[in-house]
Amino acid sequence: MTMDPTNSSEFQSGGAKGVTVLSIECLKGSSTADEWTGDMLQTGDIVEELKIGSHICVRSPFKNGKAGVQKILHNSFKDKQTSIQVRVRRGHDEFVELQACIVPNESGGKKQYMLRAIDDPNYAVGFFDRTEAECFALQGSRTTRMVSALAMTQLQDGYVSYPWERRMQELLAVPNSSCFLSMLFLPKASDSVASRYNDLEDTLARANAWLNASQASGVPIVFMNIQTESLLTKISGETASSTVNTGSLSDLSNLANASLYGFEDYHGVDIGVVKAVRLWYAPLGGEVSIEIKLKEGDVKLGFAISRTEEGFIYISSVIDGDENTPSTRSGLSNLHREATRASKLLVVSRVSNQKVLPGIVSPKGAVRCFDTVSLSQKLSLHRHAMVPIVLHVFLWDRAIALPSVGKTRSRAISPPVLPLPPEIHVPRLPNENQILPLPSEFPSESGVPIVGPEVRLERDTAGDVSFRFHDFSLPNNWV
Repeated sequence: MTMDPTNSSEFQSGGAKGVTVLSIECLKGSSTADEWTGDMLQTGDIVEELKIGSHICVRSPFKNGKAGVQKILHNSFKDKQTSIQVRVRRGHDEFVELQACIVPNESGGKKQYMLRAIDDPNYAVGFFDRTEAECFALQGSRTTRMVSALAMTQLQDGYVSYPWERRMQELLAVPNSSCFLSMLFLPKASDSVASRYNDLEDTLARANAWLNASQASGVPIVFMNIQTESLLTKISGETASSTVNTGSLSDLSNLANASLYGFEDYHGVDIGVVKAVRLWYAPLGGEVSIEIKLKEGDVKLGFAISRTEEGFIYISSVIDGDENTPSTRSGLSNLHREATRASKLLVVSRVSNQKVLPGIVSPKGAVRCFDTVSLSQKLSLHRHAMVPIVLHVFLWDRAIALPSVGKTRSRAISPPVLPLPPEIHVPRLPNENQILPLPSEFPSESGVPIVGPEVRLERDTAGDVSFRFHDFSLPNNWV
C-alpha cells in the first residue's frame, strides 16, 4: 500500500530555499567512520522517500515533518514492521539510499525512534526539520564538520570477559602464583616509642644494603626495580606534631624525603602517610621445581635447611654417597653440588607452591621471614605421610639442565628472561669474601651431623612484625 500524504505548504521539497524540509541527523557514528563516505547518509541530506516493509511508501513532502514521520515509525514498530529503506537527495541531482531497521531512540524521549544501518549496527540516524538552505549549507561544510567530529570524538571504554582461572592454571609455572618477587621496607623508627622515623633516604639505603648482602652471601638474585609505596595510618599527639605540616604549598617540597607526614581532617584526627620502599628482584636463572617422591623405608629426606641473615631459606647440606635417599633420587643433591661449585646458595623459594621468601622489614629493622624449625617439621610430616614434596629453588644459570631434577609442569610457560645490562650483573666475589663450598655433612657416631663453624644459623620466635632472633643448631633442621 502506498501512502500519499496530504501536501502542506509548510513542508515542500520544491520552491524557495526557505521552505522547511525533512533532513537527516547522524546520531551515532559507524565503527569505521563510513558515515563520511558518499554512499552513506550524512547530516543535512534531504529525505525524499521512506519505504517501510513491503507495503508502506511515504514520499516528500512529509505532512507535519519530523513529528509526522515519528508517528509513522511508531505505528510500524508496533506492527513489527521494522525494515526501512531511506532515499535522500544531496544537492540537486545526487541521490543516496540506506537499508536500515527502526529501533527506539531512548535518548530522544518516549515514542521516539531512529534508524540503525543493517550492515553496521553502530551507525544510526534520525530526522530533523531544517530549511533547504540550511541543508545545502551543511552539505557544503562536510570537510569542516569532519574536522570538528575528529576533535570531538572520544575513545570509549570497553570490557571483555577473560578466563582467569584457566589461564592461571595453564600459563603459570606455579598455578595461581606469580613469578614477581619483592621486599617491602618500612621506614625505621628513630626512637623507642616509634613517634619519629628516619627519612626516605635511610629506607632506600637499607633496601640497597639488603640486596647487596643477599648477593654477597650467595643468593642468586638480581635487582629489577624499586618504588615507593604510600601506606595510610592514623597518627596523633607527638607523632602528629613531628610530621610535616602539608597545610600550604610551600611545605610540599619538604615531603620529597619524608618517610611520614600527616593531614589533619575536620575531626582533629591526623591521617598519616607512611612512605615505604618496595624492592623488586628476580632470580638470575629463574626458578625450577624439584619433586621429591617418597618410598616406604625412607627414614630421612637427606638434606638440611638453614636461613641467611637476610631471611632466605636454603639447602645448607645434603647427604652424599647414599643413592637411596629422596634428595639423591630427586636430583637435589646434584643441584646442591652445582650451586656449591658456583659459589651460590641453593635457595628454596617455594614449598608445595607456597612462597617461603622474606617479605617485609619492620620499623624496628627485623626481617619477617619463615621459621626453619616449623618448615623442617612440615617436611618431616611429608615423609611420614608419604606425600611427595615439591620444592622450587633459585637457579643461577638457565643453562643448567639436570636430568634427575623433577620436571616442571608440561603446559606451563616459563617467564622470559631478558638479557641483563652489564651494570647489574652480580660480579664474582673476591677470594677473601667468596662463599666457600660447604663441608660435607655426615652423621657422627652420636647421629648429629657435623657442621663447619662458619655456618651461622638463626631462627625466629613467634611474635609480631618485629621478630627476635636466636641461634640454634643444625640438628633441628636436618630432615
